[in-house]
This record gives sequence, C-alpha cells and structure tokens, in this order.
Amino acid sequence: MSDYFWDNQIEYLRKTRELYYNDDYLEFLIDRVWKFTTPINIIDFGCGYGFLGLKLLPMLPAGSTYTGIDLGIELINRAKEIFQHTSFQTQFIQGDIGTMHVERKYDVAICHAFLLHMVEPEKTIKKMINSVCDQGKVICFEPHWISNMSNYFFDGIDQSQIIKLGILQKLYEEDFKRLGKSGNFGMQVPVILSKLGLTDVECRISDKVNFLDQNMQTTQIEQLYLSLREEGLGQQPGDRNEIIQSLINKGLTDDEACAQYDAELTFSKEFGNQSWLTYSLNMKISFGTVRLEGSSK
Repeated sequence: MSDYFWDNQIEYLRKTRELYYNDDYLEFLIDRVWKFTTPINIIDFGCGYGFLGLKLLPMLPAGSTYTGIDLGIELINRAKEIFQHTSFQTQFIQGDIGTMHVERKYDVAICHAFLLHMVEPEKTIKKMINSVCDQGKVICFEPHWISNMSNYFFDGIDQSQIIKLGILQKLYEEDFKRLGKSGNFGMQVPVILSKLGLTDVECRISDKVNFLDQNMQTTQIEQLYLSLREEGLGQQPGDRNEIIQSLINKGLTDDEACAQYDAELTFSKEFGNQSWLTYSLNMKISFGTVRLEGSSK
C-alpha cells in the first residue's frame, strides 16, 4: 500500500466528485465564458485519477488533449486504466509538481481542490502560469470551506445545532497558522492570479445544489445519501475526550471544543437516509489569461 495519503483515498474521491458540478454549467463555462471553440491542450496539476479530464474532455472541441500530473502512483495508475478505455488523447505523469520542470506548451492549466493542500500554493500557481502559452488560461477549481459549511438546510433541525460557523471559522484559521494550509483558499485565488500578472481575472461558483429529496427513487436517495456521508456529512465524531482534546490542541477553548463535538454528534444522530437535506459545496472557479511580455494581443 502506498504511503501517499491520496493514493489511499481513491474511493472517497470517486464517490464524492459528482457532488460538485452540474454538467450543463461546465458546458456553459466552456462555450460562453472561456469560449473554447478550437482544440486545446490542457495540463492538470494534481490530477488525481483524472476527474476533471473525464468531466471536460467530452465537452471540449474534438482533438483536445489532456495531460495529468500527480504525486500518487496509485492515482496515476488508476487514471491510465480509466482513460485507456476512451478515445481521448491523454498523458499521465507521476512526480512531484514542486520539483519537476513543466514546459510552456499548454493552452490551459487547471487544478481541482489541490492548492488548499499546498503550504505555498502561490508557487504552484506560478508553475501553472509558466506552463501556459501566450493568451492561454489558468483555471483553478478550489473550495472555501467556511462558505460550504454555511450552505445547509436540514429539515426539522436548526442549523446552529449542527454547524457552529464561528467555531469552525476559528478552527480553520488556527489550522492555517499551524499547518500553513488553508481550506479557505478558494476566495483568495482571484487575488493571487491578478497579483501574478494574469488579466481578465474572474471567479465563478459552481451552481450544484445537492437535494436529498425523499420523493426521489429509493436508489437515487441511497446513492446521494452515501455520497454525502462519504463527503463527511453526519459522520460520528469518535471518542468524546480524544476529539475534544484534539480540538483544544488545534486552538479552540474547552467550551468551543465541547460545543463542536456536540454539534457533530447531533448531526450524526439526526442525519439518515430518510432526512430531507439541501447542501451546496459552492466550489469557487477562478481563472485568468496569461499575456506574455511583448504580446501584441
């Protein structure tokens, strides 16, 4: 078994990615916002098993290519296995993005839920920029955790009983101070893209809202429910004393840690496959255009 954490999370990734996007919205971005009308060459930083490639390639102009880079050996092997059964032109490279050289030969550089795991994400964004030709685009799909947490409706229970927004915001901020990684990175990306010289910088939000609707077919309910649980909704928090001490070690007060534990415990007890729930991950999609020095366009 691989020592790389994400190599051992393939099933989690596979079961949860469909919570993030509606295909028609991605098609809208491709056709109306990014206006990709001719074949493009894409490079995906931290590609995992190639999720974005699977999503985007069927929507892109015929002849577009996809190159994925990831540190995970198992992830890259899974990506190769998946794409060998398609007609798309793809290449997958296993390696450390932080140290490898990437040629400036792509039309678009993308990443998905990747930069929030970086201690110095700006360096990765610079490498993405340096891989793109003049007039190409850098597109970052990155979450902003605290906004995710505010986008619940759980029928029959007050949100404040299951989601402690103030405590969570403090916890995320303290985690950033300790670890140098920010789950609240999604809203920072457009600022960084612009400061690094990209033009026409914008930020959009995925329109996907997951609705656990008890009037759906039973199989649909069960599939969505399991995906939401896999994403972390309503999971049992574990041993009370251990979890509370861990939260205190992360910067919460004793009262805050107890309140957070109780909220998670309440969520785990109340949330079942017979619940009515709406939940949006609100993935931020930031992008800008690379204009090389001396460009006349």
